[in-house]
Amino acid sequence: MATSQASPSPAPLDLVIFGGVGDLSVRKLLPALYMAHLHNTLPEQTHIHALGRQAWDRGAFLHFIEDKVRGFIGASAYRDDVWTSFVRRLSYVSVDATNPADYASLKAEMQPGADRVYYLATAPSLFVGICANLQGADLIDQRARVVLEKPLGHDLASARQINHDVGQYFQEQQIFRIDHYLGKETVQNLMVLRFGNSIFEPLWRSPYIKSVQITVAESVGVGSRAGFYDGTGAMRDMIQNHLLQLLCIVAMEPPVSLDPDAVRDEKLKVLRSLRPMAVTDVARDTVRGQYTAGASNGEAAPGYLQEDNIPPDTTTETFVALKAHINNWRWANVPFFLRTGKRMAARQSEIVIEFADLPFTIFGDSAHKSVNRLMIRLQPEEHIQLQMMAKEPGSGMKLRPVKLDLDLQTAFAERRAEAYERLLIDVIKGRLTHFMRRDELEAAWAWVEPIINGWHQLGEKPRPYTAGSWGPAASSALMAREGSAWLEEA
Repeated sequence: MATSQASPSPAPLDLVIFGGVGDLSVRKLLPALYMAHLHNTLPEQTHIHALGRQAWDRGAFLHFIEDKVRGFIGASAYRDDVWTSFVRRLSYVSVDATNPADYASLKAEMQPGADRVYYLATAPSLFVGICANLQGADLIDQRARVVLEKPLGHDLASARQINHDVGQYFQEQQIFRIDHYLGKETVQNLMVLRFGNSIFEPLWRSPYIKSVQITVAESVGVGSRAGFYDGTGAMRDMIQNHLLQLLCIVAMEPPVSLDPDAVRDEKLKVLRSLRPMAVTDVARDTVRGQYTAGASNGEAAPGYLQEDNIPPDTTTETFVALKAHINNWRWANVPFFLRTGKRMAARQSEIVIEFADLPFTIFGDSAHKSVNRLMIRLQPEEHIQLQMMAKEPGSGMKLRPVKLDLDLQTAFAERRAEAYERLLIDVIKGRLTHFMRRDELEAAWAWVEPIINGWHQLGEKPRPYTAGSWGPAASSALMAREGSAWLEEA
């Protein structure tokens, strides 16, 4: 009688976080890894190495973790016994990332024969030196993976340089360029909404769609990121990565499969089909803003120029709205409106598909007072709504918009992992679909850079908008020229 053989156990895993006691690690990475540990999705022999410059012993590190990280774990998920077992996976290694000699202490912590994931939660200027030092310490092999946190470059040339230099040490299939928006459940659900249902596909094109709007609004200011943010701005911080990735998923053609390159090939086609903007287009179709003092979340909020560590004469934008066009048959003459900003009226990320007006109606003017929309909310809650017209109860044929609502929080009993947890598990399993490929990144920069250069040529200061508002009035005018309005203004 034949006996079945047990499947081999997964290899041990060493997950190394450069910047392991920094803000991103404390707020996002370590809490995400705790959740993965809680739900048994980490390989059994996973060791997590947090790297930093502080000369801490284990006791000092654990005190820091207890004090800083636990507050970012939801009360419903925290358990003393799970936390205790999670902490056993953690180690702290004092490493100056720029000093090759320090990597010997890291190597001493590694498990023999383990898979290795290096998460570079550092400034991009350190990426290449870290990779070189890992190579010098013989810590890179064919199974190793590296995660690159944004921003990946300041312009097209620097992005290409990072890609080239990191590519000297890791092959493309070993490089995971992370954009946490691609880990959101609703963003991944958008793929299924588009390509798993026959309802929308015939209408997902010109002339049946009138416009698309993508908003990523934050109610907070720059806070502790002021030094970084003032050298970056909203275009580089948000449009070049998050919003263009969302645009790609909305606009891409159906891939032949869910193979990572099949999906990313279609996203690349979208980026390369974006209509380039000349200076005249930049002047007409983009709006830059900078928040002034106002109120946010019920409290007084300073203006951008009053924030700590912000130069008094800076022209960095904290808000961008723009109109983009995709030069292909599917999206001919359909404007894509992108908007992002800080200190806005609410924390809200959403995609709105506005369908075209009826060519003729038998219901009079009331049929045109509201439009058919598909609204995909990414945060703070995640849901999908389809706005349709229905008859009001009573005599007559008075129409009223109603919403068919899919609340993803209640539709499924399964737990919904946060974006970083989901993406970290993808890295561990080697799944590249939800990470940017080198040519994607460079194509995004190639479209964004002329807009930034156009602003410099025009020499115009950002338009002021009051903290707690929805941005400069010019962003509403940008929509109105196309007969549309931002969702909250409709």
